[in-house]
Amino acid sequence: MPEIRTFLCRSDNIGVLIRDPATGACAAIDVPEAGPVLAALDEAGWTLTDILVTHRHADHVEGIPAVKARTGARVTAPRKAGDAVPEVDVWVAEGDVVRVGDLAAQVWETPGHCADHVTYWFRQAGVVFAGDTLFTLGCGRVMEAEPATLWTSLERFLALPDETAVYSGHDYVLGNARFALAAEPGNAALAARAAEAERARAEGRFLIPSTMAAERATNPFLRAGEPDLAQAVNLPPGSHASVVFTALRAWKNRS
Repeated sequence: MPEIRTFLCRSDNIGVLIRDPATGACAAIDVPEAGPVLAALDEAGWTLTDILVTHRHADHVEGIPAVKARTGARVTAPRKAGDAVPEVDVWVAEGDVVRVGDLAAQVWETPGHCADHVTYWFRQAGVVFAGDTLFTLGCGRVMEAEPATLWTSLERFLALPDETAVYSGHDYVLGNARFALAAEPGNAALAARAAEAERARAEGRFLIPSTMAAERATNPFLRAGEPDLAQAVNLPPGSHASVVFTALRAWKNRS
């Protein structure tokens, strides 16, 4: 099983390091900011070999040049990002496999937040790095597609096992929890999760990773097929989940 460390970058980005203990290979998932990534490496005594980029947005890639200069890490990025990601060594697309030592990840193209977004699923390790597609209790803002495109990307996560650990690119948990409770106030599991998020913030923690079991039970954007969520956006029971999702995402944009 991999060793994984999470830490805060910028104001709300989540930095992640994943290490294969068998080989010592170690990857950063995005580099929102060089300083915290390098500090986490130094604290752990790990040697960075790879940087896995989820998408081209500046708050996920701007630290790459400094970290690569210090570590020599190989940079893997979505082919569709073009030259917007600095110093790329390897381009990937749907169906490719990337390796961090003996750890292997499938590459999913998960557009919606942006056209080039990819997700890295380490199937055997039971870990998925969702970037800005799926958040704890939320999902990314739709920026370069129709909402139905992001819904199709999110559906892929629904097929993952309950125990899958979900690492997202930002700590938006408290804001997501407030919206989720407004959309589904009768969800007891959600109320408990929101209370847990408040405790975590008070203790200086964040609820990342989540699990697919927790997200299926509490994330309104993954629960768009539930009648209560259709009712919350004034749609009739039985409305297609993608239509409900679109209405939920529009509501969240206004909140």
